Amino acid sequence: MKVANGLAGAWMLAVCAQAFAAPAEVKVGINGVISDAAFFIAERKGYFKEQDIAVKFVPFDAGPKMIAPLGAGQLDVAAGASSAGLYNASARGIDIRIVADKGSAPLQYSYMPMLVRKQLVDSGKVKTYADLKGLKIAEAGEGGSPGSTLNEALKKGSLTYKDVNHVYMGYPQHVLALANGAIDASITTEPSATQAIASGAAVRFSDDKLYPDQQIAVLLYGGDFIRKRPDVAKRFMVAYVKAARFYNDALKDGHFAGPNATEVIAMLVQDTNVKDTELYRKMTPNGINPDGRVNLDSLKRDFEFYTQQGYLEGKAKEPATMNAVVDQTFVEAALKTLGPYAAAK
Repeated sequence: MKVANGLAGAWMLAVCAQAFAAPAEVKVGINGVISDAAFFIAERKGYFKEQDIAVKFVPFDAGPKMIAPLGAGQLDVAAGASSAGLYNASARGIDIRIVADKGSAPLQYSYMPMLVRKQLVDSGKVKTYADLKGLKIAEAGEGGSPGSTLNEALKKGSLTYKDVNHVYMGYPQHVLALANGAIDASITTEPSATQAIASGAAVRFSDDKLYPDQQIAVLLYGGDFIRKRPDVAKRFMVAYVKAARFYNDALKDGHFAGPNATEVIAMLVQDTNVKDTELYRKMTPNGINPDGRVNLDSLKRDFEFYTQQGYLEGKAKEPATMNAVVDQTFVEAALKTLGPYAAAK
């Protein structure tokens, strides 16, 4: 009888321990930018809590600074961009994976347009992409997805990437540089693009057809997170995709104008670096695939651009490198749990 009571007591202790076990902590690197929306939505709507996850947001002032801690296991999840640096890091042995879409440009949501100084357009000096030859054009950094976007624009004018003068600076700096004539054009993300246009410094020169469906920002998992806590990684993705769907229900006709717009904007005002509610209403938001999948064709196109420009090092030059970095199994597992996306009415 004493043995039975002892076993019953042990069983009860085990049940209680499980019931009161702390949620799994997941460290997530963020930039505080609008394409971090799904992270903030998942936290504020309780989607992480539903998956028994406690997220710890770790702020960074630039995405590339997340790569080393992500590979070292100091971060579990990070925000990144399609870039030569990402593939070079992987080729050097930093264990990271692209696992989902974080910011893309479907039709009506080209949030990284080409801007041209208004004076150049008004004077007739720049009428077509061919007129960009020899101009000073800004990108956020060398070897990134904005360079590939610019390359597509130059090809439309029968130009090469080397036919213009490249200037590298952060997106907010583009607004002032366009206004004072320090640059002639730029590849600029929102909300800086809308701010530059509203100030009268620039016009939106490109349209949705420049590079439709470009994969710009991506969700990254660290190798340790994938190998050591695959169940938590799967649950995180369920919450993330659910949040991406809530975000999509805030979009309509190229703006934050959908059923969830007011709620999503309120979250972004609280959690991102952009605090102007009216600016959200005017700007073009980034897209996020409501099923989470990345655009492999876009990643391949950008990878070819990095190769052609000599940005890739060593093993990173091999086409297999891109395939080795992409892992969509977590998205596919999340979709089995969530089912197909149905837009809110």
